[in-house]
Amino acid sequence: MTITQPILPIEAYTSQDWFDREQETIFSQTWQFGGFVEDLSESGDYLTVQAGVNNILVLLDDNKQMRAFHNICRHRGTQLLRTSGKRKKAIACPYHDWTYNLDGNLTAVPECKTQFPGLDFQTLSLHKASVGIWRGMIFVHPDPNARSLVDWFSPIEPYLGPHQPEKLVEYVEARIRHQINANWKIIVENYIDGYHLPHLHSQTLFMYNHRRQQTGFVGEHFHFYEPLAKDYLEGIENNSPLPLINHVPKDKIGAYVPMLFPNLGLSEIESSWSTFHVIPVAPDRSIVEIRSKVMPVSNWKYMQQEWKSWNYFAKRKWDKYGTGNEEDPLASGDFIAEDIYVCEQQQRSLKSPYFSIGAIAKDLEQSVYQYQINLLNYMKFSEKKSGFRSQDSGGEGITKI
Repeated sequence: MTITQPILPIEAYTSQDWFDREQETIFSQTWQFGGFVEDLSESGDYLTVQAGVNNILVLLDDNKQMRAFHNICRHRGTQLLRTSGKRKKAIACPYHDWTYNLDGNLTAVPECKTQFPGLDFQTLSLHKASVGIWRGMIFVHPDPNARSLVDWFSPIEPYLGPHQPEKLVEYVEARIRHQINANWKIIVENYIDGYHLPHLHSQTLFMYNHRRQQTGFVGEHFHFYEPLAKDYLEGIENNSPLPLINHVPKDKIGAYVPMLFPNLGLSEIESSWSTFHVIPVAPDRSIVEIRSKVMPVSNWKYMQQEWKSWNYFAKRKWDKYGTGNEEDPLASGDFIAEDIYVCEQQQRSLKSPYFSIGAIAKDLEQSVYQYQINLLNYMKFSEKKSGFRSQDSGGEGITKI
């Protein structure tokens, strides 16, 4: 049976009200990616993470233990720290200099005796949040008593690649931040859509056998695997543009590309391991941050591997329509540029009165359909659990579940 009815209405991709509900019911109630463990190495090192309506501060305390607090001064609510930094001895609010130690306890208040007589410092510690480490990644949760991180990810573990990111090093020059004029769900749906791979990316992801993809959901998490294309695999030691990850057995090699609910993709392939973090900014704007890890070998090894792979890639034209226009994202040779282009085009089309979903591929787009079901069910569950009452989201184009 061909599915033609989408689960989510157009408003889910354009409405500020819907966007705000997602921030409260999804991003404020799930584990959110914060960075790599190596981002914090010394006492006082810190980073901040936006988790729905909450900004979370993660730091290493005096014993180098990782701690998480809501990044809110207990005086008037000013955000304490910005982005990330190194070796803070204490946390001072920029507004009135209320100061906290690395355990989150209030330690100093200017003019306390005259302006705040009898102030009980012990009742004004920073609000705690949850922090955890999984596969070398830092995750935060606004709830100090959140469901355990291991429990949250345990269903997806058997479907991940055999990669060990803790044994790899970050390729800092490959860290990329894209600003995309599209709703965050359009980007996620594109990420898990298996139908577009041999079409949109015919000239850029030809190294993989898209016809043999294996996909599905475990809970809210999406898993994906596809093997390498035969000609690429047969000469993989020479064909790979980067040194192969040596702890991945050859019989397990391929592309493992899960999407961890709600917004973190992993790309675990033959020569790299990457995070694909989709960050909602507005109903029609998102940021995607990509960080990659590779084998810890010399620059000379990387140069040698690049030279060896030249013959395999030199014969590829990279240009989907043969325009020769390097400014055209479909002639860029960059599959990320191709994805950004179609996501932004789809977002623009949502404004047209003629926009509709003609059909959904019963196998290769089933993941998009299922993701929308999971998303809506999670929102309903979160609203019920928290007592949050939203405006009626019913209407035409919504399948009742």
